[in-house]
Amino acid sequence: MRTIETAVEGLGYAFVEAAWVGGGLLRVTIDRTDDEALNVDDCERVSRQLQYALEVDGVDYQRLEVSSPGLDRLLRTPQDFQRFAGQLVDVTLRAPFQGRKKYRGVLQQPLDGDATQAVVWDEALLAELAASKPGAKRPAPRKVGVAKPAAPSRVAHELRFSMAEVREVRLVPVLDFRGRKS
Repeated sequence: MRTIETAVEGLGYAFVEAAWVGGGLLRVTIDRTDDEALNVDDCERVSRQLQYALEVDGVDYQRLEVSSPGLDRLLRTPQDFQRFAGQLVDVTLRAPFQGRKKYRGVLQQPLDGDATQAVVWDEALLAELAASKPGAKRPAPRKVGVAKPAAPSRVAHELRFSMAEVREVRLVPVLDFRGRKS
């Protein structure tokens, strides 16, 4: 796998992971080191380079797949947590904390020299995010005489965790199908 990492980083991309999948498929996940989106041309460029590098090293594989981590990518390294601070994430803990294993909130900037990460949320923030998603249900008009539902709480909550305490931390994909903005 060191061959793959060296080839990918030599082209100026970030190596995310490589995995052997059934049927001789070697799946390599890469990302860009800048803030640009990874595109098909990037994957093709890395794929061509890897074909040569793997042949030289005598790596036996049937098929090679090079792809991006996707919109709902896993965060694994300290650099990932730094890069995606301020984004909405789903955190799944290994053991329940206050009766829950799953939390959703905004990833906070890591503290210098601290191995813990933090996610902050409040019920109102989560309600706003859910309502702003394309295709989300709009509140139905209220009937006369029906009590107004209680407004979501604005009490901020914080979950601090170490990487040993989490099963996974995944970005929440934010999609906008309303068209491009010029």
